[in-house]
This record gives sequence, structure tokens and C-alpha cells, in this order.
Amino acid sequence: MLLTVGRFSSNTASTLGFLLVDKVFECYTLEDEHRDKKVMSETRIPKGVYNIGFRKVGGSHSRYSKKFGSNHFGMLEVQNVPNFKYILIHIGNDEDDTAGCLLVGNYINNNKIKAGKLSESTLAYKSLYKKVSDALIRGEKVEIEYLDLDKPLTK
Repeated sequence: MLLTVGRFSSNTASTLGFLLVDKVFECYTLEDEHRDKKVMSETRIPKGVYNIGFRKVGGSHSRYSKKFGSNHFGMLEVQNVPNFKYILIHIGNDEDDTAGCLLVGNYINNNKIKAGKLSESTLAYKSLYKKVSDALIRGEKVEIEYLDLDKPLTK
């Protein structure tokens, strides 16, 4: 399975994108902004292809286990990103929720005037999570490719 994140709108606070599952539109995304020099929990990861796996420890895993019960098998983690760790795909609405992670939602606002926002994040997450977790449980390799289609502002 291949997830593709196409980043198409950036400002100095956030990055909006779309997410495809095997070339089919799934939802929108929100990440932190581009920075030439990494700032922990405030920088989007570099473009590239990375593996997705389950992360079964940590506070997010505990919270999502309580929230989703037997439908939660671990957090979706973007793995093997140079100089980054614990990059998760999760629920959230704005850049304050990202901490360097990838948020998903069914709707977005315009990122040109102020920081981007997502809505219906839980619905988008549940749909995506089911597809990805089913593939991982079946033993399939799941990758995520980040494409920079935007012209990021440099911080």
C-alpha cells in the first residue's frame, strides 16, 4: 500500500496537503511548516518515501486505545525519517495539534491568510486507520511518500 501526501499550500505556520491511498483521494492533511533548520515539534518532515508501522507505546497510543478500544492496534508511525522520531498520523484541527506529525481531515480552510485548519478529523482518521491497519495486520508493506508541490516559505 502506498500513501501519498501532496503538499500544496504553505505559510509560516502550517502546510496543507492531500492524501491518496494507492492513487485514490482519501482526505486532506495538515502539518507544521517547512524550515531549513529543524525545530523539534515545529517542522514538517522532508519530502521522501518512508515506512508506516504501528507504535504501541506512548501517551498517544494509550489515549487512542481508550478512545477506540478494540479497533486500535497501535498508532500509525512514519518510520525511519532522518533526524526525526515519533512522527504519527493522528487526529487534530490546527498546527497547535501537529507537534511535527501528520493530521488528517475531510475539510480544510484556505491556508493563504492564516494557519491552515482541518475539520472532521476523527472521521477522516477512522477511515484511513481502518485501511492502513488492515494492510499492516495482513503483513503488507505500507509506505508513505511526501511530495512538495508547494513553494514553502523559509523560516
